[in-house]
Amino acid sequence: MRFGVVVFPGSNCDSDTLHALRDVLNQDAVFLWHKDHDLKGVDCVVLPGGFAHGDYLRSGAIAKFSPLMREVGEHAARGGLVLGICNGFQVLLELGLLPGAMLRNKNLKFLCRFVTLRVENERTVFTNRARKGQVLRIPIAHFDGNYYAPPKVLDDVERNSQVVLRYADEQGRLTEEANVNGSMRSIAGLVNKAGNVMGLMPHPERAAEALLGGTDGRVILESVIRGRAS
Repeated sequence: MRFGVVVFPGSNCDSDTLHALRDVLNQDAVFLWHKDHDLKGVDCVVLPGGFAHGDYLRSGAIAKFSPLMREVGEHAARGGLVLGICNGFQVLLELGLLPGAMLRNKNLKFLCRFVTLRVENERTVFTNRARKGQVLRIPIAHFDGNYYAPPKVLDDVERNSQVVLRYADEQGRLTEEANVNGSMRSIAGLVNKAGNVMGLMPHPERAAEALLGGTDGRVILESVIRGRAS
């Protein structure tokens, strides 16, 4: 499995993501510069967390115009895998590869903490190593993580089983307190209709080693490896 981690000016989780994929999970992984037009033959493009272009205007709004995004869009259209983490999720929304938008967190504060997530759909390339209803503990670090979409869009993604992760408590219950950023329907991660593009606000690369406080993030990353291999 070959991964490509896109680097924007302002990315700050690119090295963490490459380390998790290459050094922890022993995968072939390379950096992809946002101004290039070469995906270097990767199977999965990862848009990492951070503050692409300083998040000026709004999160992901400038990154969508990076030259490499044309290749990323074509890669997704061919069925290639694309994973957007935190800021990467915001970029995918701006590109239109996933539906909806991100608003400021409900308390208007930057959140950096572990959260618990309930797996809603275990049948995707990105979650096949999870169980439906399984609770994962993975950290977040964002200011604009409040997922929003119009009611019709929300109904569509629910109907198509595109919602993959929801913020929940440790027992897997959906509560107002567990929905730390105020996301509509507690959505923390979703896929496109084809199932080959996923965005999530939590950082699986920051929960890939016990030294960092947990390994639940490996469920997501190992699912991609397993799903592609099968």
